[in-house]
Amino acid sequence: MRYTHSILFLTFALHYRCRRMDKDTPIIFDKNVIEFVTVAAEYSAFVERAGEKRRGELVDTLLKLLPLLYLKASMLPPCEVVGDEAPETYVTEEAYEGLRATLAEALGDRDDYLDVFVEDMIYSDQPIRRSISEDLADIYQDIKDFVFVFQLGLPEVMNDALARCRENFGTLWGQRLVNTLRALHDTKYGANDDTDDDEEEYEENDDSVPGSSDYPDK
Repeated sequence: MRYTHSILFLTFALHYRCRRMDKDTPIIFDKNVIEFVTVAAEYSAFVERAGEKRRGELVDTLLKLLPLLYLKASMLPPCEVVGDEAPETYVTEEAYEGLRATLAEALGDRDDYLDVFVEDMIYSDQPIRRSISEDLADIYQDIKDFVFVFQLGLPEVMNDALARCRENFGTLWGQRLVNTLRALHDTKYGANDDTDDDEEEYEENDDSVPGSSDYPDK
């Protein structure tokens, strides 16, 4: 996986502006925010190309990206909404459903999993059936909307997008990320794993996921 030009430009622009500001730098240019934007943009770009990936490659890369995304989201600084209107959204219902369907096709018979960490469990003593593709699409929707607003470059709107994304991480997509990570782990390492054939042509130690060395120096 390689960064797209837009991801590189967004990261560079944020880092350059952060360098030029003093200790009163707005929250939106905080180092942890910049790193989260970078990983969020990379996650969005990767799942958008899910239809081009073998299942083994898709699962393996997600097992690297999702923990990094969770880590960077958990390090976001506190932020409060200052505007009266909700930030503009990017992901339409059609785009969401198209992505979910593409992911479901790529994952095949390993898409469904049983989940106990859902509200519906209050009314049931049986695990609830969920799908990895829906979880990934839910995460994508929130993350992509956030990245889209950041690319607009309007400080107040960026601030509010950050505040809502951080809040949604705690109440919505953070839990879904953890749940689907468990299902992906089982897909790769479980007793019924059948992705070995896919992985023969995929290098385990590729440089597709951004690590700490990929972030600009302070």
